[in-house]
Amino acid sequence: MDIKKRLHSLDALRGFDMLFILGLASLIVSICELFPGGADCALARNMTHVAWDGMRHHDTIFPLFLFIAGISYPFSYASQIAKGRTQGQIYAKIFYRGFMLVFINLLYNGLLNFDFVHLRYTGVLARIGMAWMFSALIFVTFKKNYIRWIIAASLLIGYWLLLRFVPAPDMPAGTDPFSIEGNLCGYIDRNVIPGRFYQDFFDPEGILSTIPAIVTAMLGMFTGQFVKLSDDKISGNKKTLCMFGAAAVMLGLGLLWSLDFPINKSLWSSSFVLVVGSYSLAMFALFYWIIDVKGWKKWSFIFQVIGLNSITIYLGQRIVSLRSISHFFCDGLADLVGSAWAPVVLNFGYLCVVWFLAYFLYKQKIFLRV
Repeated sequence: MDIKKRLHSLDALRGFDMLFILGLASLIVSICELFPGGADCALARNMTHVAWDGMRHHDTIFPLFLFIAGISYPFSYASQIAKGRTQGQIYAKIFYRGFMLVFINLLYNGLLNFDFVHLRYTGVLARIGMAWMFSALIFVTFKKNYIRWIIAASLLIGYWLLLRFVPAPDMPAGTDPFSIEGNLCGYIDRNVIPGRFYQDFFDPEGILSTIPAIVTAMLGMFTGQFVKLSDDKISGNKKTLCMFGAAAVMLGLGLLWSLDFPINKSLWSSSFVLVVGSYSLAMFALFYWIIDVKGWKKWSFIFQVIGLNSITIYLGQRIVSLRSISHFFCDGLADLVGSAWAPVVLNFGYLCVVWFLAYFLYKQKIFLRV
């Protein structure tokens, strides 16, 4: 999408989401720790992942990013059609983007060290690439929306039934098939994926759990397709109300499903897809109404700067030691304020370094995309 024509709310929400990964979560925790018992308060705990079942705010960051990637695709697809791209060219671009994200993921994980035995082949960017790619292929191949919905529902139900009734062959007797020891996802990954895992014997971005993640991207595409409707057909205010209503329905269905299939980010459980999809849709509806419907845009600039170059910043802070830069500028002040406030200064300084790097790219009109 052209910068001037794109949904400003989408860039702002993407930037808001990315800030938690880039340092906002650490800053919030360090502020909480200034108060007695603050490290264990609800706000600080929500800046970390749950150990297994359940969900905190930090568990919403990754799926929200994938959901946002889905929202933008109906606009991209319409643009390609308008430019006269053939179906073959569109498919080629989908495959290119998907596999390029997998390649960038390998670079992020240390591909150039050439230590293939200890390389982590899975990861966040690989999950985004594969889940987005398959959802885009479904979107382009099946033109009827009801077929897309049937596919999405079938993927979630089929994934649930597979894990429910086909536990890991090597699990201890009596183990829950949805547990970290008993789930089929981990068993397949241990026998198929080389290299190291995120955890000792389980990887949350493995092969089988990519299936429900496809639906997360599809939910974003359904949302983008709906928002793309002309305001002559349905106003921005009505679109917002419909999205909040759909979010409430998804939340109810997800909570009901969680009675059997627990909300679990590591498994990307079907209930997790619906609950985090509800959160993602509600957050987008809020940003969309404030920024694109009401036109209150100025406040969101701080987020848009990050959102326009999110993957560049994500990869860049892995390659360049931005932490060292923040220490160069902030160590003196951190020493002056004392040990209690030092983490706040250092975390805030790091966040500023990240933001000003993104701002430099923005001012130079450098927008690197896959």
